[in-house]
Amino acid sequence: MRGLWAMIGNDLRQRIRDKSVLIFSLVVPLALMGVLNLSFGGFDSGSVELKPAIVVASSEDSGQLGTALLDAVDSLPIMDVTVRKVPAADVGRETRDTRADLGIILPADFTAGVVSGRAVSVQVVEGDSAGVETNVLISVVDGLLEQFVAGTVTAGAGEMAGLPHEVLGGLAQQAAAGNPALTLTEGQSSAEQLSLKGTLVAGQAGLFLLFTVGFGVLGLLAEREEGTLARLQSTPVAPGTIITAKALVGFILGVVATTILLTAGSLLFGVSFGSPAVVGLLVLAVAAAATSLTFIVARLVHSAEQANIAQSILGMVLGIAGGAFFPIEASGFLATLMDLNPVAAFIRGLGITAGGGGLPDVAIPLAIMLGFAAVATLASRLVPDRGARP
Repeated sequence: MRGLWAMIGNDLRQRIRDKSVLIFSLVVPLALMGVLNLSFGGFDSGSVELKPAIVVASSEDSGQLGTALLDAVDSLPIMDVTVRKVPAADVGRETRDTRADLGIILPADFTAGVVSGRAVSVQVVEGDSAGVETNVLISVVDGLLEQFVAGTVTAGAGEMAGLPHEVLGGLAQQAAAGNPALTLTEGQSSAEQLSLKGTLVAGQAGLFLLFTVGFGVLGLLAEREEGTLARLQSTPVAPGTIITAKALVGFILGVVATTILLTAGSLLFGVSFGSPAVVGLLVLAVAAAATSLTFIVARLVHSAEQANIAQSILGMVLGIAGGAFFPIEASGFLATLMDLNPVAAFIRGLGITAGGGGLPDVAIPLAIMLGFAAVATLASRLVPDRGARP
């Protein structure tokens, strides 16, 4: 056991001195996270910033409801609106000439029509530079008119019921200006899915983990090429100690690098992955799955250069298929196969913990990653060791 830890300590010191480990394990993924966040991070915001808007409106209606409609548009809490009142005949021209967002033409008998229960028509003119702000303003006007329609319906119902005309006006005005009987409050439930920024951080951490653990097997192959592996095998160490030490070096590097990437990503991009203890278990499981691939690579290749190429191919295929850059949509057998991807399971597990899930909730992602590690390790024992050939 002392010989095992001595090998691990010696290899870790060599790997830490190797600048390529720091570059591919930390610098490159952090830089890529920043670039992707700048490119796509804006899609993750939950709101759209509305620009100040200008509304040109007619002011020929002298009643209360016309004034109330324009005042409501002028005092919207979600955006800054300036209402300019002009004669009805000038609304269209002023809207075009001043590049206003919306023009509103209220009929001169707007209030009288609503109060008496008659149908009235309100015209809107979209500006030449109509955008999101114009759509919001039209939606607001539609909502106010629907509320006023309630007064028209009330007046009509009262008239059918035989109520006096002097009562109908008051009922219509009360219904138009009254508060709704029911209100709806929007809430948000946990979807157990990472935000876009969280997916970028978790995806890049999972992708570059597949590269980081490869430094263990690269050390093994480098010693084989330099002839030091034969000398190590001649020392009094238990069979399998050398390969175990190399695998543990890759595993430790992967765990440390992934932990640093998730922590740095959380701080730099404002994402949370939930319980640190459960996240730690996910990191250990995905590092074990990634390390198991190095056993297969070590037996299939002849040199460190070949191992580097093979590790890169496996890393990119599993990373992209697992959603390291963007979600992959699939169905049927392909979807089932992709669900067994350790990178996909890692991202899915972090989504569950980010939504407040605990250890029982991440049992399936943990089982997938640990099962992948077991199968890959077993498969490595069945693969002929091509690197052992002279």
